[in-house]
Amino acid sequence: MRSSQESGARSQELKDKSLIICVLCSVLCVLSFSYSYASDISIHGFVQGNYSVDTTASNPDGKDFKWAEERIQLKLDASKDPFHLFLKTDAFYDHIDDASHLELREGYADFTSSSWDTRIGRQIITWGLGDLIFINDVFPKDYEAFFSGRPLEYLKKGIDGIKISMYPSVASAELIIIPFFEPNNFPDRKRFHMFDPMPLVTEREEENPAITIENTEIAFRVYRDVAGYDASLYYYRGFFRQPSMLPDSMTSPTKIDLVYPELSVYGASIQGRALDGVLSLEAGYYDSREDRDGTDPMTPNSQAKLLVGYQRQMWEDFTIGLQYYGEYMDDYSEYEENLPSGFPQEKRFHQLASVRLTQFLVHQTLRLSFFSFYSPSNDDYLLNPEVKYNFSDSVWAAVGANVFGGGDEWDQFGSLDENDNVYVQVRYEF
Repeated sequence: MRSSQESGARSQELKDKSLIICVLCSVLCVLSFSYSYASDISIHGFVQGNYSVDTTASNPDGKDFKWAEERIQLKLDASKDPFHLFLKTDAFYDHIDDASHLELREGYADFTSSSWDTRIGRQIITWGLGDLIFINDVFPKDYEAFFSGRPLEYLKKGIDGIKISMYPSVASAELIIIPFFEPNNFPDRKRFHMFDPMPLVTEREEENPAITIENTEIAFRVYRDVAGYDASLYYYRGFFRQPSMLPDSMTSPTKIDLVYPELSVYGASIQGRALDGVLSLEAGYYDSREDRDGTDPMTPNSQAKLLVGYQRQMWEDFTIGLQYYGEYMDDYSEYEENLPSGFPQEKRFHQLASVRLTQFLVHQTLRLSFFSFYSPSNDDYLLNPEVKYNFSDSVWAAVGANVFGGGDEWDQFGSLDENDNVYVQVRYEF
């Protein structure tokens, strides 16, 4: 019998292909009329090679590459006021799995008017102010892409849904409706060494939220200028995108269900010039609707989250960005009391700091960058140095590394200690 993971993957693949076919048919319909019918049609894209090799230890499956692929992307824009069609599709060959893939990154149609817009289809949405720290950006991420040295744009995943933007005089607003749940993508255990509290339990089934009206995700943002600062309020009702483990027995488990608990998020952010730079403040409260009393150790407790960021250009072509992030767990005593013996214990207050340094040289064709995370509460870290050079307007290459360490074997970056890698990215854009 096929596992739920395989069935889910097959279902997602069929959905992706169906959506790609639908969008391509729409594109062909647009093109079949005449170029005079559309005010603008453009096709762009790139050809890319992306390779990431282990430097500390081989993968769990014995291979030495975290990522190895050649990829081509095509982007099509077609506009005829008040409509706009956009398609971004990737085709690539994965040398690690010896398989070719077709992926729809984005595919949507826009309708624009003077007071409101709507977008329907697969789209990438970015909210919040954090640099690789996400509070009110509750939309799906691909952390395997980030940890394996792929271009940063692949950290974000698209959602299949509807976005309605409104522009009344008092404030602007966005409403996001997501009928189909999309989880975060975490590193593949064949390619990454990961901590597992129940490594002997191999029978696992993933249960995504059912596609019903009640499970439709809703996200809402209101934003406007306040005394020269960009201010936003956020609301989200949906699910955690990281699965929780539900074993059939806490003492001698034989099967684990991976489920996505219900979540609501209430947040705010403000950003503007201060202290000769740009200051960012963001906060959010994560309401764990299935465990509001904190007594279920397998379901995340509710949390309060805060981010403070500051960015400044210190001299010409050199920028520094600093961030401090903290999250406070509610009902911590109940969490401690019900935590099963042998499970790693999370801290009541988790802290994370980051720094990003960027220097451009040689008429801004050479970029030297360094990004790092460090957790004062867990004492673990991530280091990401990178060098990128633009050979021309259409050709660039980058070389970088991901270095993990510190903390305990179950901590966010300490658990990745054996996954250090060096990556190379080469791209030709057209």
